[in-house]
Amino acid sequence: MRFTMLLRAGAIAVLFGLVTLATPAQDQSNDDVAAAARKARQQQKDAPKPKKVLTNDDIPSVPVDNSGNSRAAKSDEQKPVASGEKADTPNGEAAWRKRFQQLHEKIATAQQELDVLQRELEKDQLQYYSDPQKAMTQQHDRSDVNDHAAKVEAKKKEIDALNQQLSDLEDELRKSGGDPGWAR
Repeated sequence: MRFTMLLRAGAIAVLFGLVTLATPAQDQSNDDVAAAARKARQQQKDAPKPKKVLTNDDIPSVPVDNSGNSRAAKSDEQKPVASGEKADTPNGEAAWRKRFQQLHEKIATAQQELDVLQRELEKDQLQYYSDPQKAMTQQHDRSDVNDHAAKVEAKKKEIDALNQQLSDLEDELRKSGGDPGWAR
């Protein structure tokens, strides 16, 4: 029994010795890693900055006509107008295009509003009210459905008026001698 105790104590002493020997080596390896990290950071600071790589996204796209001249240079020049007037006059191409664009935007907005109103009207026609008092009231007078129907009709009239304005503007353009393509 003494022998086994002695053997155990010896094994513990050997293990303790190995642990104490491994600890300084581990600290040294941590120091080596820290030194390597410092060295890498220093090299990264000293390294030249990478050059910027240009891609197609960095270059502005300028159409080129058949003669090799860019159209951007021509856009700065004054555009010829069929009636012989300058482009910045009220009857110039830019003014006509702006007027038509504004009117087309108004028509598109009104059309979207009409679509929303029509969906709301359809929803109101299928509406179920959990409150029996509200359901009975709506069953007899249907005020919310009638209100939405009136709004839909008003929006349709507004769109018709805007379309008439567009037609009148096209006639005005034609009478002034402008290019019909300016209406697009």
